[in-house]
Amino acid sequence: MIAVAVLFIVLGILIKYGKMYFLIAGYNTMKKEDKEKYDIEGIATVFRNVMFGMALLIIAGYFVAKWAELPNINNYALWMAMLIGIPYLLIVSNSKRFKRNKDNS
Repeated sequence: MIAVAVLFIVLGILIKYGKMYFLIAGYNTMKKEDKEKYDIEGIATVFRNVMFGMALLIIAGYFVAKWAELPNINNYALWMAMLIGIPYLLIVSNSKRFKRNKDNS
């Protein structure tokens, strides 16, 4: 489970600081004109924050499972991270907050 958390941290860093925006589904296939309509830096920040949050929840679940000697807590933490993180990521990153307004006429 720690490997999954590390993967999320690495993905968050690569998307935000490595500017590997092609890892964001759909962005890579957009036309250049469509890409200019979005604040990709803001979206990358959301991705980083959500990936870090999911990783933190997974790591916390791992240590709580070890401390309480209940290995199922580890699985619950992983699924909770997924069930909360993925919908949040999809909803926030697709919100109007990251659309640029080009109507300056």
